[in-house]
Amino acid sequence: MVAALQHIYQHPAFSDADLGKIFGAHKEIRISKGEFLLKENEVATEYYILEKGLVRAFVHDLDHNEITTEFFTENEIVIIPSSLFQKIPALENVQSITDSVLWKISYDDFQELFHEIQGLREWGRAWFSYQLFTMKRRSLEMITQTASERYLGLLEEKTQIIQFAPLKQIASYLGITDTSLSRIRKEIVSR
Repeated sequence: MVAALQHIYQHPAFSDADLGKIFGAHKEIRISKGEFLLKENEVATEYYILEKGLVRAFVHDLDHNEITTEFFTENEIVIIPSSLFQKIPALENVQSITDSVLWKISYDDFQELFHEIQGLREWGRAWFSYQLFTMKRRSLEMITQTASERYLGLLEEKTQIIQFAPLKQIASYLGITDTSLSRIRKEIVSR
């Protein structure tokens, strides 16, 4: 069994048979650094479990600058829920920052399993609740924390981002310029 799938789908409502069906619906894919999983204005038809690598979501601001909206690290679900579940064009792009290994499942396969496996509905509610909590926490941190505090939080929670993502992408995710991020990093090192 793939550890990334086991990690994502760990829930007491799943039997071994349920997990076998769920895991069997996923297909391994390998993508190269810079490759897109989804582009702005496309409709998502699948989601992914990231086994190895680093992926980001980003938008273009009014001046056509790339603003990173989310980083996906190993053992996380790479998804743009609004596009996938509402069948609307994505506002975001999803791009691999490193060579990556993912497990994809199509929307249709997920829906079939969702209606067949009762535990998948409970798992889905729990996952969406966690995502809502995470989004709320991030929006509050953007208002209530300094840029240094946000960077230190990212360093503590997701070191993979600091190791592999370009400075400009990290800075845009934190809501600061890359010059400000360079200054913050120098201050932290000199402490």
